[in-house]
Amino acid sequence: MKRLSLREELSANAYPGRGIIIGRTPDAKRAVAAYFIMGRSSNSRNRVFVKQGEGIRTQAFDPSKLEDPSLIIYAPVRVLGHDTIVTNGDQTDTVYEGLEKGLTWEQCLRSREFEPDAPNFTPRISGLVHVEDGKFSYAMSILKSDQGDPSCCCRFTFTYDHPKAGEGRFLHTYMHDGSPLPSFEGEPKAVEVGDDLDAFAQMLWESLNEENKVSLFVRFIEIETGAYETRIFNKNQ
Repeated sequence: MKRLSLREELSANAYPGRGIIIGRTPDAKRAVAAYFIMGRSSNSRNRVFVKQGEGIRTQAFDPSKLEDPSLIIYAPVRVLGHDTIVTNGDQTDTVYEGLEKGLTWEQCLRSREFEPDAPNFTPRISGLVHVEDGKFSYAMSILKSDQGDPSCCCRFTFTYDHPKAGEGRFLHTYMHDGSPLPSFEGEPKAVEVGDDLDAFAQMLWESLNEENKVSLFVRFIEIETGAYETRIFNKNQ
C-alpha cells in the first residue's frame, strides 16, 4: 500500500467528517494517536474538546445553542491502563467498560452499529492503542451500513501488531462531502507521520478545511515509559 501524505489527503477533501490517525514516529520511540471532528450544521460546529481525566470529551461551546446532544456530546478519548481508546462516539464508553470486564476489542464493539442518523448512517470508527513493556500495537474498526442499507451492519476490524516507524493509518467517516454523505470505503489509508508533536499537530490543523473543521486532538506516547504529551486545537475560542 502506498504511503500517502496526510497534508495532501486532508487538503484535497473538504469533508472527511471525523477522522482517526494512529501510527509510530519516524524515530520509532513514540506512538501517535490523533482524532479530529468537522461539522456542517450549526449544532455540530458548536463544540470544543476539553480535557477529562487522561482523555477528552466534547462540550458545547455555547450551551444556549445546543440542539440535540445525542450524537455530538461524548468522550472521544479514554485511557484504561495500557490502552488508549479513540472513537467518534459514545462507543468509547462501550469499549472502556467491555475491556474492564475482560472482553476483547471485537466483543466490545459487537454490541454497536453505525449511527442512527438517516440518510447518512454515519459509520462508527474506533481505535485502540496498546503500549506496554516497551511494545506498541494498535487496532482500528469501522461499523457501517451496507452501502446505505441500514438493515445490515458491516463490521471491519484491522490490527497492526508491529507498526512501522514513520507510518500511520488514517480512517475517517466519509469519503467526501455529499448528500447523503458517502461512508468510508476500504482499508485504513497508510499515511506519513512526523517526529515533532507540535509540527505534526499544526500540519493536521492547517490541512483541515477551514470552514468545516471544529476540533483536533493529538497525542504522542513514549513506548518505553507510557508517558505522553497532548495537543488540542479548537476553532471556537
